[in-house]
Amino acid sequence: MNALPLFTPSSIGKVTLKNRLVVAPMTRVTASEEGVASERMKAYYEDFTRGGFALVISEGIYIDKEWSQAYAFQAGLTSPQQVAGWRDVTDAVHQQGGHIFAQIQHSGALSQGNSFREGTVAPSALRPVGNQMTFYRGEGEYPVPRALSEEEIQGIISSFADAASNAVNQAGFDGVEIHGANGYLLDQFFTDYTNLRTDCWGGDIAGRLQLILEVIKSVRQRLGQAIPVGIRISQGKVNDFFHKWANGEDDARIAFTLLAESGIDYLHLTEYEAWQPAFPGNLLSLIELGRKYAPNLTIMANGSLHDECRALQVMEMGADFIALGRGALANHDWPQRVANGKSVREFDNAILGPTANIKDSELSV
Repeated sequence: MNALPLFTPSSIGKVTLKNRLVVAPMTRVTASEEGVASERMKAYYEDFTRGGFALVISEGIYIDKEWSQAYAFQAGLTSPQQVAGWRDVTDAVHQQGGHIFAQIQHSGALSQGNSFREGTVAPSALRPVGNQMTFYRGEGEYPVPRALSEEEIQGIISSFADAASNAVNQAGFDGVEIHGANGYLLDQFFTDYTNLRTDCWGGDIAGRLQLILEVIKSVRQRLGQAIPVGIRISQGKVNDFFHKWANGEDDARIAFTLLAESGIDYLHLTEYEAWQPAFPGNLLSLIELGRKYAPNLTIMANGSLHDECRALQVMEMGADFIALGRGALANHDWPQRVANGKSVREFDNAILGPTANIKDSELSV
């Protein structure tokens, strides 16, 4: 098979990348208790770049000291010590000739194992479905969150911009990805059954997307036009894996049209199997719908694409970049292996401890 499309240079915004292969954001739970990136994390990110990936996207990084942290031993960007820890990581990636984007995150109601703080916040005071994940030291049901006030929402918008500035201007990241996927706070606002608000942040899908759009606007204003800014979007969530947008393609049309007009440089779409139809009764994948309604936007695809054939198939559907989760964990040198015609190793759940049958969208949070 001709794998050349995976290895052609391309750009995200003003950042030129040597190939189309990206390491997806994957939670590692290996920062210090104070949220400082560790030596182990530095070696982890550096190794992907050494293995041939053009771009690495960091694990989700929390943005403030109030409510955004998702789990214990998560890295943040809220203090000089945390910034310095990430600077060591980005310097190591750059020394290998690679690029790294920071994924910035607010957990909202899906904060796990709340021993590090009391309570959670969300668009509405509704208990999340499902149970907390033991991988994040969570146990039992999620607590019922407190609904955010308008003042607090404005503060969160500012915190995303602050974290983006810290990431690029102090920690040395090459770009920023806003985490709007997988059931965390921005996705909680976007999702119909977790957002029952009747103000400007709720209502129909366009209203529920407003917080994402305002975060994008704030981050873009802070960083300027030269720094790549992207958004990660999903249907499924870590606590509701099979969720679908209620109005199918019509919701996709509205969301992707508004995101294409928002000023982002790329749209990162994640599904369990990225090539599958996005909705029952509709043959188009989420990638194809993204390309249909955002024809000029750079699209990154994630979801079970560790097989070269599937990666190429999704590029034919309209993806510009392929982001690997499980495939990258099992093969830090996946690009070199594929380029040289070597076989790739299968993902082993033991890499992450006792978790079984883990999916990309459960890794890439």
